[in-house]
Amino acid sequence: MKLKRSYFTGPSLDDLELFEEQLEGAGIATPQIHVLSLDDKSLAEHPHLHEVQSFMKQDVVHKSILGAVVGCGLSSTMLLMAFSFELVSTSAGWTPFVFLSVVILGFSAWLGGFIGIQTPNYKFARFEKILAEDRHVFFVDLEPDQEKILEQILKLHPNLDRAGTEDGPPHWLVSLQCKVGMIRHS
Repeated sequence: MKLKRSYFTGPSLDDLELFEEQLEGAGIATPQIHVLSLDDKSLAEHPHLHEVQSFMKQDVVHKSILGAVVGCGLSSTMLLMAFSFELVSTSAGWTPFVFLSVVILGFSAWLGGFIGIQTPNYKFARFEKILAEDRHVFFVDLEPDQEKILEQILKLHPNLDRAGTEDGPPHWLVSLQCKVGMIRHS
């Protein structure tokens, strides 16, 4: 089951911190809540805010997966060509071609990740203008039964603007983050 991600924008980190504290007080776990801001210095002054990790601000994972998909296509094409031109009937057989296909796949995934580390996360690209205006993006991943909690608390924060919804991460990933967080705090 996937969670539903709701985005909000706001001008004040103080208000977002209060919003996060109220959500957590109502039972929404910290790993479900994130704040994206270009003002890292001010964000550091609000230690309760759960900021987006710098790694996730980049498009490394997405571009690495795309690179791996391209690598699979290139590797498959190379193996098909080796078979079609009967290059595998030599004494070396399939070994050099399988090895080369693994190298092509690995290089393609690495190149995708290298490009991704230089690119903003595609999910956050739509907020570039808002972030440049010194506003902040707050997003929360909710289970269906938690959406009512969000709506009730949102009424207490008129300065927050809705900025859309989308499918969030899978439930198992957030559960794992919650369990790892409990282990660290023990």
